[in-house]
Order: sequence, then C-alpha cells, then structure tokens
Amino acid sequence: MKEDKIMPLVTTKNMFEKSMKEHFAIGAFNVNNMEIIQGIVDAAAEENSPVILQASSSAIKYARIGYLKKMIEAALEEHDIPIALHLDHGADFETCKMCIDNGFTSVMIDGSKYDFEENIAVTKQVVEYAHSKGVVVEAELGKLAGVEDEINVSASDAMYTDPDQAKEFVERTGCDSLAIAIGTSHGAYKFKGDAKLRFDILQKIKEKLPNTPIVLHGASTVIPELVEMCNQYGGNIPGAKGVPDEMLNEASKLGVSKINVDTDLRLAMTAAIRKTFAEDTSIFDPRKYMLPARELIQETVQHKIRDVFGSSNKA
Repeated sequence: MKEDKIMPLVTTKNMFEKSMKEHFAIGAFNVNNMEIIQGIVDAAAEENSPVILQASSSAIKYARIGYLKKMIEAALEEHDIPIALHLDHGADFETCKMCIDNGFTSVMIDGSKYDFEENIAVTKQVVEYAHSKGVVVEAELGKLAGVEDEINVSASDAMYTDPDQAKEFVERTGCDSLAIAIGTSHGAYKFKGDAKLRFDILQKIKEKLPNTPIVLHGASTVIPELVEMCNQYGGNIPGAKGVPDEMLNEASKLGVSKINVDTDLRLAMTAAIRKTFAEDTSIFDPRKYMLPARELIQETVQHKIRDVFGSSNKA
C-alpha cells in the first residue's frame, strides 16, 4: 500500500456508534508479539471487520512500547480496516499518560480497586488529559474475579456493577465507555459450575446509559478444543472453563460493544506450538512452530468475529 493511503489508527468512537446501532460487538484482542498481531489483523481483514488491538502493562513491559507500535503500524500498511490501539487495564494516570503520549488512540483506566469516589477522581483525571489529546477513555465499575497478568481478584471480592452507580459514574467522569461486571472473570478458570451472566444487570445498565458503549472483560470462551489440544500434547490445564459463545453472542445483541479476548489467544498459540513439538521433536527453527501458532490464532479470531461477535463486513 502506498504511504499516502495508509489508514491511520482510529479511536473506538465510530466503531462503537455503529455497534450500538446495529447490535454487534467488536473484538478487543490482547497483543504481545508479532505473530499474535499478524494473526489478529489478518483475521479481521479477512472478515472485513473493525478490530481493537490492546496491550496490557505486562505486554508493554515484555514487548516494549516502541516495538508494539511499529508492528501495528506495519499492520496498517498491509490492511485497510479500522484498527484502534488500546491500553488494557491501565493501573494509574502515569501509565495512561505514557500510552497516550506514545500514540495509543484509546486507554483504559482501571480504578475498580478504589472506592466509588476515588475511582471517579482518578478516571476524571485520565479523561481530562486523554480528551485534550483526542484519545478516548474506557473506565471500569464493579470488580471481576480471576487472575490475568497483574490482576488478581478473589471471588469473594468480586462484585456486580450497580446500574444506578453506573449512570452516575459515567455522568460525573465523562468516560467514553464503561467496563461492567456481570459475571465474567479473568483467566482460564472462570466458572466452577455452570456459566452464568447477569443479563438483567446488563439490560438495566443499557436502559440507564443507552448511548454509552459497554465493555465485557474476562470474556474468553476458553475454547474446549484448544484446552484439549494443549492437554493432549503435554499440557496441564485441567478444568478450564470460560464464557460460552452463545452467551457472548447474546451479550453483543443486548448492547455490549467491546468484548475482550486474551486467554483464547494464549491457548491457541500454546496448543499449536505443543502439537508441532510433539509431532516432530527434531524441530528447532522458530518459524516452523510460530507459523502454525499464527495460523491457529487467525482461525480463532475469525471464528470470534464471524460466529460470536457479529462484526464481519462492518469495517
């Protein structure tokens, strides 16, 4: 693609407006390295879908912010679809500011560990700075259980989002989207019994905030076939269970605009690499095991976009 035709990174504003109007969700996929970025963006391009690439603080520490940014710029040169670059779970103002100053188009400030008033104060501070730079802000109200990267919340500390508080929170902070807690959970072990999401809470929040995009964190399906493949080829992931596709599809129709996926990508990459090593123990060329990993990530993301979120042909 010629330089003058390269599509710049976009914010999530237009994506979310369209998603709320047409009742579909946009996948926000966590990135850590080149193969993951390529697999996600190739999938989104194949499905002609908008996509959100998100990096956690741990991913930034691991891959380094400059490398992540340049790899995503390379993706923009290859594909003509709307791509937003988002900070996932920004712990404080400084982290959000660093990402805004480094060209991220969207940041999440996660003040859910604070009480209501303190969460409002820290979110407001990020919103003021981000909006002055043309960047949008996702905030979180309510706590999700589970473990992922640097987040560790016990089930007893998790709590559902209160619809009345959600309305007050958005009005007082001016945040652009809101991550809510309705029963999803971080990591690969989301449910001990049957999966259950509080769609009644989601509907009440949407009634009170009809024009605010709603976000679901901890929403990987923990695809059983991928868990099985990991375990078949030497892995040890017993009893892993996520949010079923049908529930995520229902959430996208009921007004969720952004659904976060991280665990499923980790499982896809690990399953493909384990399989390659098990089938040919002589392999030591990284390209030989990273290629099938990238392909399985692409397949996984296409399934999400096409069959679960409904964002195919919405670019």
